[in-house]
Amino acid sequence: MAIPRIVLFGATGFTGRLTAEALVARGARPLLAGRDQTRLTALADALGGGLPIAVADVGRPESVRRIVAPGDVLISTVGPFVRWGEAAIAAATEAGAVYFDTTGEPTFVKRIFQRHGPAAAARGAALVTAFGYDYVPGNLAAALALRKAGPGAVRVDVGYFVEGGTARRASAGTRASALGMVLEPMYGFREGRIVPEHGRTRKFLVDGRVRHGLSIGASEHFTLPPAHPGLREVNVYLGWLGGLTRVAGVLAKATPVIAALPGVRRATEALADRVLRTGGAGAPAGAGMSSSVVAEAYDAGGRRLAVVHLTGGDPYEFTAGVLAWAATTALAEGVRGTGALGPVDAFGLDALTRGCAEVGMTVRG
Repeated sequence: MAIPRIVLFGATGFTGRLTAEALVARGARPLLAGRDQTRLTALADALGGGLPIAVADVGRPESVRRIVAPGDVLISTVGPFVRWGEAAIAAATEAGAVYFDTTGEPTFVKRIFQRHGPAAAARGAALVTAFGYDYVPGNLAAALALRKAGPGAVRVDVGYFVEGGTARRASAGTRASALGMVLEPMYGFREGRIVPEHGRTRKFLVDGRVRHGLSIGASEHFTLPPAHPGLREVNVYLGWLGGLTRVAGVLAKATPVIAALPGVRRATEALADRVLRTGGAGAPAGAGMSSSVVAEAYDAGGRRLAVVHLTGGDPYEFTAGVLAWAATTALAEGVRGTGALGPVDAFGLDALTRGCAEVGMTVRG
């Protein structure tokens, strides 16, 4: 039988390359997979030579299935995931492998938990979606806050904030995914169930500053309630837009109407394709780039019971590092369960805390 290995699909993209570097830095020898053999060979050489490569393309799903075997750990960085993510999920599910991806797309996250999770469980596969800056730190911060709050907590709010050069750092894949998200239906978790949502905003106090966040569908809505049966409400907010957050909230409320207009979705996809063709890689990480994630737990009367604040550096570097930690850990020890899993489900709260600390995301309280 073949020895299980880490397979990195999308290795030559911006996030894929960072992840490949992080894996090699941890002593791993991943199979580098992607569409272009020349670029794969160049990447393998740049990483010291000797790494195996394989050509695989989402347009030929059988080529993706061929590179994944039982016991493997598959990392997919091939986005936008709503359009191109299915081939990797099918390959991991069929093989009974452990799967991680880097999506931040709400529709894809929802699809993993509601559509693909049961099939994966039946085949002994584990699907751990959104395993990067979106949305590992929020899952961790919320779980820690809920543990501190105790059984009286019925609501948890999570906010993500980044400082310093976010727009320049964003890769073409991130920008294309963001365009795809514009017209997708958002969701929240209230009254104990997933509900449609558009345009909710709120303020957080982060290091003495008032920061605004816009609600977004995330993995926290699916992962936290099963582990904390008393939860009735989960809210996740992105605070990357600063003072424009309120304006974005107003526009988000109009999304269902805009999405229904003829030709709008096709035009958005065409624009995303153009971004991918011409956008190039993100700018190098800057020394001034930092990230903060805040989670606040509340009781039924609206009283705040606990707050946890995580701090770190560049979100892309965190994503690559935490993926490398997760993949090497999963290959050596496995994960806790099958089907669609959250990061805490897969590794346990204490292990995930240590893993995030290893790659620069630390708990402040």
